[in-house]
Amino acid sequence: MRFSSFLAVPLLSVLAAFPVLAQTPAHERMKVLQADPAALQNAIAAGKKASFFCANCHGENGIAKTSDVPNLAGQHPSYLLEQIRKFGAGERKDPFMQGLIKVLNDEERAQITLYYANVKVPPAKADPAHTQQGKVLFEKLCARCHGAGARGTEIYPRLAGQQQPYLLKSITHYRDGTGVRNNPLMSIATAGLKNEDILALSHFLAQLP
Repeated sequence: MRFSSFLAVPLLSVLAAFPVLAQTPAHERMKVLQADPAALQNAIAAGKKASFFCANCHGENGIAKTSDVPNLAGQHPSYLLEQIRKFGAGERKDPFMQGLIKVLNDEERAQITLYYANVKVPPAKADPAHTQQGKVLFEKLCARCHGAGARGTEIYPRLAGQQQPYLLKSITHYRDGTGVRNNPLMSIATAGLKNEDILALSHFLAQLP
C-alpha cells in the first residue's frame, strides 16, 4: 500500500474507523458467565434456545442459509456482542435486525453471543485454484487486524469459514464504497484490489477452518 494513498484519507476519519469495544451490562454479564464453567454451559444451552428467531436467516448453528447473510458461528463473543449492541442502539442500520434485538434483555444477548461463539465452524466451499493467490493477499492486507488464521478478535470479525459469495460481495462493497458499512481502514486496504484479487481472497478465506 502506498503512503500517498494513506494520506488521501483524512487522519481523523482513519482514527475514527478504529473500533472501540463498549463495556455494557451485557458485556459484564458475559464475563461473569465465562468465568464459571457450569454457568457458561447453561448460558450456551439457553442461547441456543433463544436464537431460534436468528435461525431463519443465519441458519441452524449460525451457518447462514443465503449469501446475503453472514455466518455467526465461531465469531469472537465480544465482537458479536458489540454488533448486537450497535444494532440495538441504531448504530448499525437494518430495520429487521434492530426490531429483533431491541426485545432482547442483557442476559439473552450474552447467552446468544456465547452460544454462537462456541459453535464450531465448518470450512465453506471454495475453489482451490484461487487459494494460493488469496493467501498472499490475506497475509499482506488482512492478517494484521483479522488475525493470522482470520479467526477474528474482540474488535475485528472472523473471516475464516465465512461464505465465499458473502465475502466476495462485502469486500467489493468496501473497495467501491457502495456498502452500508463504509470504513476508511477497509477502503484503504481494498483500494488496489482487482476483481480477480477479491475473488481469490474470498475463496481463500472461505476454506479456512
